[in-house]
Amino acid sequence: MGSIERGAKVFRVEDIPLVGCIAFGLIDRGTNLIQVRPTSTCPLSCVFCSTDSGPKSRGRLAEYVVSLDCLVEEFRRLASVKGGGVEAHIDTVGDPLTYPWIVELVSELRGVKGVDVVSMQTHGSLLNEKLLDDLSSAGLSRINLSIDAMDAELARRLSDTEWYDVKRVAELAKYIVDNTSIDLLVAPVWVPNLNDQEIPRIIEFALSIGAGKKWPPLGVQKYEAHKRGRKPRGARPLSWQKFYAELKEWEEEFKVKLRLSPEDFLIKKASSLPIPYKRFERVSVRVVGPGWLKGEKLAVTSRGDRVLTLVGADHIPVGASLKARILVNKHNIYVAEPV
Repeated sequence: MGSIERGAKVFRVEDIPLVGCIAFGLIDRGTNLIQVRPTSTCPLSCVFCSTDSGPKSRGRLAEYVVSLDCLVEEFRRLASVKGGGVEAHIDTVGDPLTYPWIVELVSELRGVKGVDVVSMQTHGSLLNEKLLDDLSSAGLSRINLSIDAMDAELARRLSDTEWYDVKRVAELAKYIVDNTSIDLLVAPVWVPNLNDQEIPRIIEFALSIGAGKKWPPLGVQKYEAHKRGRKPRGARPLSWQKFYAELKEWEEEFKVKLRLSPEDFLIKKASSLPIPYKRFERVSVRVVGPGWLKGEKLAVTSRGDRVLTLVGADHIPVGASLKARILVNKHNIYVAEPV
């Protein structure tokens, strides 16, 4: 039914369903945008990371890298139900640039019938001019580049990575605008009490280099304290009302739109995959590998149509067959418990 092959702490995902697990594969939230997650790894350990990613993670049990052929094949099937105008958005729980075949993935996604846009989210720490040229040639439409501080020392502290060089990332941001066909959206995470003074500097920088020729130049992200994410000392999430009020002030100061909506990216409702399993339904599953986080296992339904995350499953060995109760099924992302 499928396999997950181990290499150190990274597991190669092949020939199992790619819909159902938030850590890898494909996510369909009922719009013309399909989230593509080819890998879960990240080179940075950002202090505000909502997914506890990177080398300093304390909660991750395993990392995943998905076979290119399997990922493209499943994406093609999913895109076919959308009716055209599809955006393939590569946005992992780590950083897409750790994927060994990222250029090939972009090229393959761009060639799928009905795909108009291929975009990517990254902190850019692994970028270089050659890679940008290759991504541009492969058909990458837009990079959402996360720059969280212009100050080099603060940027290193926020990334919790000594070698992270935001000045180099800024140089590459300008290279994207001046030398490639890729559009640039600068996407800082605003972490109150940590980088408040940096957001206006980032806005100024994005506008000064000419970001956002086709799409908005900036997409300021609101820091959220997720249950299993990192919570830096002193950082308190803003209310949405306060967040948007601050964005409105910056909009007036810099004469740029910052309060964005799906319409700014031509994102709209579209046909989606059926959700075959209801909440609290009991299903037969087979455990195929370790889960993403401690205490979890990955399992595949007996019909072979979905992968799901088993919680409270430390004691269950890989290869075991059992019954599980569905706890979460929103957007075809499944969490279940053994019964």
